[in-house]
Amino acid sequence: MTTNAPISASDINKLRQTTGAGMLDCRKALTETNGNFEAAIDWLRKQGQKVAAKRSDRETKEGVVLALTNTTNTIGYIVCVSCETDFVSKNAEFITFVKSIMQVAIDRDPKNIDDLLQLKIGGATVQDLINDKLTAIGERISVSKYERLESPFVSAYIHGANRIGVLVGLSGQQSQLGKDLAMQIAAMNPIAVDRASVSNETIEREKAIAIETIQSDPKMAGKPADMISKIADGKLTAFFKEQTLLSQPFVKNGAQTVGDYIVSVQSDLKVSAFKRIAIGS
Repeated sequence: MTTNAPISASDINKLRQTTGAGMLDCRKALTETNGNFEAAIDWLRKQGQKVAAKRSDRETKEGVVLALTNTTNTIGYIVCVSCETDFVSKNAEFITFVKSIMQVAIDRDPKNIDDLLQLKIGGATVQDLINDKLTAIGERISVSKYERLESPFVSAYIHGANRIGVLVGLSGQQSQLGKDLAMQIAAMNPIAVDRASVSNETIEREKAIAIETIQSDPKMAGKPADMISKIADGKLTAFFKEQTLLSQPFVKNGAQTVGDYIVSVQSDLKVSAFKRIAIGS
């Protein structure tokens, strides 16, 4: 219900500081709610939700990725908050906003993105704050990706001005090696730790592609199926070498594989898992 009661500049400013919404939106919210501050916040959030719905078809190709661990380095987190333009993603206030979401993730340890969105920061849920920020900046934004990794030791790495975030789980504490592996993963984007970690679905798909490619070669016309299968197996071996972490050439020393590098540092050290999130992927 609207009102003719005067809305003070201090009230508008207070609401603006609390929600991040524009001054005109804050004035309208207070006017529509008869100056009730809490109701005005709810009004703005509802407007933000409406704006979000209107912008649901807008592409969010930019954003900020953060990767951090808890104080004991046993759990790591990656948070990606997407937006429409690099003007927003490079804005210091927006980066600080993403850091606040990361901090509540570290403090509360949500297991998935839905849990993260329901956590509260200063009395408001992360989802509410996303809607508030959307109203303030006029772009579609969202917590688009979230990863959590638990291991005896987790190393976190952020690459390229918050463009790529990586977590690596190790069986023991090796800070420098963890950083080196995270940089490898950021640069080379492996699909799994080793061949045994690649899903059967991926293996079957890659072999089917290899067989189809071989069969399309005129030189292979009329060749027996077992020969084609063996050639496909060779291509699959090359695929594992290029796409699995431990078999990749180490970026800091191409003469050795990542697996060889790990053994040279600590022979019994194991990589349990890794997570990688990149803007635009």
